[in-house]
Amino acid sequence: METVSVRYEDSFIHDMEKIMKVNRYATKAEFIREAIRDKMHDLETKAALRRLEAAYGAGVHKGRQITDADLHRAKDKAFKEVARKLGVDLD
Repeated sequence: METVSVRYEDSFIHDMEKIMKVNRYATKAEFIREAIRDKMHDLETKAALRRLEAAYGAGVHKGRQITDADLHRAKDKAFKEVARKLGVDLD
């Protein structure tokens, strides 16, 4: 495991500690790790949605009519990809 040093302003630490106490986090490291995991999840979800949007837009730009079936297939593919990255078994 690698150690990463980060400096925060005192007011930020105070606010973080209040939130940690309310939500029963034992350590700052635990809180920060979960916050980073949540952010990574959000970014992966946004990337999957951008790919979905690009797939939809690619058909429109080619003059092709996008059907509900096309959108459904793209949505299922994006959903399965996010689930796989999160380690969720959909079967």
